[in-house]
Amino acid sequence: MREIVLDTETTGLDPLRGDRLVEIGCVEIFNRMPTGQTFHRHINPERDMPAEAFAVHGLSSEFLADKPLFAQVVEEFLEFIADAPLVIHNASFDIGFINAELDRIKRVPIARERLVDTLLLARRKHPGVSNRLDDLCSRYAIDNSRRTKHGALLDAELLAEVYIDLIGARQSQLILASDVRDTRIGGYGEMPRRQRELPLAPRITEEDRAEHRAFVATLSDKPIWNDFLGG
Repeated sequence: MREIVLDTETTGLDPLRGDRLVEIGCVEIFNRMPTGQTFHRHINPERDMPAEAFAVHGLSSEFLADKPLFAQVVEEFLEFIADAPLVIHNASFDIGFINAELDRIKRVPIARERLVDTLLLARRKHPGVSNRLDDLCSRYAIDNSRRTKHGALLDAELLAEVYIDLIGARQSQLILASDVRDTRIGGYGEMPRRQRELPLAPRITEEDRAEHRAFVATLSDKPIWNDFLGG
């Protein structure tokens, strides 16, 4: 199954009060594994950058001034996400900004039924504790040392790793075998093992064996390893 992990950066907290989208980052995963395919764009918000928002993501008005407008990247963005479920941390925030931008250019909003909110998943799995992205990275031993500031693509990459752990998919990926030998004793059984269709060809030749025998023949009658083998 194809899913898209998505994150955004904005000029503030409320699109209904004039805050705008400034960055979108998307990571494709297929059957709960990152494929390496990404979508990343900085966007000109057509307004100033408040100091509070700049402190979070470091994207200045000057940096964004020559970046494309949302209307100029929307086709590429919608083509990338297609009809895949969207995995987002605190999904109502990001989708609120994306749908506000879509509304400005008279495009159909993204249905909320497509959203997988990892914040809600984390709260169910880890109730009573903080479930920010940094907290989840620490909980699942995911290296977030590059995250000195928020960035849409980096945060989407980290969230993809968190999501795989959060839903327990990483453990299932470790089971590689298609054949299972059930030798249960007291309720326990062997882990599935992956079998080769054809055994590997021997890498030691008869010439190698002959040279080894000739070398052994040059040793003394009582080699030292016999002391350890009981010889």
